[in-house]
Amino acid sequence: MVSNDSDPAPLIGVTTYLERAQQGVWDVRAAFLPEQYLTGVTDSGGIALLLPPQDPDAADAAIAGMDGLVLSGGADVAPELYGEERHPLTDPARVDRDAWELALFRAAERRRIPVLAICRGLQLVNVARGGTLQQHLPESLGTEKYRIGGGVYAENEVEVAEDTPFADIIRESGVRVHSYHHQGIDRLGEGLVAAAHSDDGLVQAFVDTDGGHVVGVQWHPEENAEDRRLFADLVSQARAFAARRKESAR
Repeated sequence: MVSNDSDPAPLIGVTTYLERAQQGVWDVRAAFLPEQYLTGVTDSGGIALLLPPQDPDAADAAIAGMDGLVLSGGADVAPELYGEERHPLTDPARVDRDAWELALFRAAERRRIPVLAICRGLQLVNVARGGTLQQHLPESLGTEKYRIGGGVYAENEVEVAEDTPFADIIRESGVRVHSYHHQGIDRLGEGLVAAAHSDDGLVQAFVDTDGGHVVGVQWHPEENAEDRRLFADLVSQARAFAARRKESAR
């Protein structure tokens, strides 16, 4: 169904994380998310709604009114979730966030809500689909090029696979991306197909093959204000989803 300019802007849920924050006299735990995620959504015509970690049983109700979902970046997914022992350099477990985002993703899958999974988000989706992760790339691949540290994003080249929906989004064979991660995909999860790689063979993007709309990227597209292709695609898919839901409710 083709949307028109009179269609309301789609509602895009964006996951956040609970961190200690200071403002004036206050020093409290608060929901945190870099603004770049929000502007990625709003610059592309969507309305961003924050989804902080809470009771996973609330995930289905939380996602019910959304037209799209962004699984944002952040701390490592707990290796216990994919049956591996913890590497010494894996981040401390964030049980609240893992449980909440897994529940959100599964609720989105049930409802066929479009998903854009970014960095940690890609890793979480891979784990949700039964895949595994490399816990420390400098050890497994022998390179520090994906996380140079100090809050500075590394820039890397990735090669886009042909004949996938992802190639239709990017529309070029190679793209320069912003990286900040030390983990990556090992075994792909069920129903996921690699859609981009770096020159060392690391999966840099995937799409799902079961008829839903799930796009995962290992890099941080929110950091490139000049390139909103991935956010624009999510908003377009979310708008189409909203139109289908409206039509089915008639």
